[in-house]
Amino acid sequence: MNLIALLVSLVIERLATQYFHWRRMPWLDRVIDAGIRNASGKSTVSALSLVLLLTLVLVLPVLIVSSALNDTLLGFPYLVLSIAVLFFSLGPKDVGEDVDEYCRALEAGDEETARRRAETLIEGELPEDQYEATRAVEAAVFVQANNRLFAVIFWFFVLGPLGPLGAWTYRITDLIRRRAVLNALRQENEEASAAAVRVQAVASGLHAFLAWIPARLTAIGYAIAGHFDAAIEAWRTPRGEPGGIAAGSNESLLARVGVGAMALDEVPDEDLVERSIRGATTANSLVFRLLLIWVVIIAAMTLYGWTA
Repeated sequence: MNLIALLVSLVIERLATQYFHWRRMPWLDRVIDAGIRNASGKSTVSALSLVLLLTLVLVLPVLIVSSALNDTLLGFPYLVLSIAVLFFSLGPKDVGEDVDEYCRALEAGDEETARRRAETLIEGELPEDQYEATRAVEAAVFVQANNRLFAVIFWFFVLGPLGPLGAWTYRITDLIRRRAVLNALRQENEEASAAAVRVQAVASGLHAFLAWIPARLTAIGYAIAGHFDAAIEAWRTPRGEPGGIAAGSNESLLARVGVGAMALDEVPDEDLVERSIRGATTANSLVFRLLLIWVVIIAAMTLYGWTA
């Protein structure tokens, strides 16, 4: 049942891009912002408790409904629920669509649109140096692929009959993390800023905890789907980023291994725009190859009864 839900959701992800605006859910942003404001000004322990409580409140409806529907009407209502939850858990936007828009803007010479698309992928400011910006976009594609796609799929299948709960919980922690970062940037006075930073650290830590295992599985997949030796060499040579279960650790690993797996050769007489387009499209192609590998593996595991 979960395999069917995944396949249908991936088809929708590819074909129904005009409905992606449904996944923005501004009402949910307002709920999360209200919870973050209540957490502000508290200690780290209190902030953690409130973030966990906020997560629980937002995932509880999915838990109740998925538990109630699992065995009813031969599982058809559960299938519909799984497809709907996966649709809203993936993303909020398809990585490939972001890459395509970025490349089209570069080809058209629209620097402003290209910068906006790049900063959406990076979740931050684009480096001023164009070559560094190109490398940052390539790395961001691999990070976002795990954040928007592979980690959601991982938790969907790990929890078996409660797959929708796993996918939605991961997405909720990501939404809380994003809103916490935004709230921290908005604060002007020092006390409010320090409180917001505490909430941001807690939310990012919770999300990193859930992303830790899928990030490593995804990194292994990049090595298998791309240049294995270069990817493993990149894995073995950390660049001073934080270790352990931390957002920086997850993102650094995914970026290093993904870029290494591309193993791009330099092309004579290639300008930076052409290099940027080639790098972004190659990264997106590697992500798509890995997605096919995951689907084949999950299908095989399902046929042998290892997953729901």
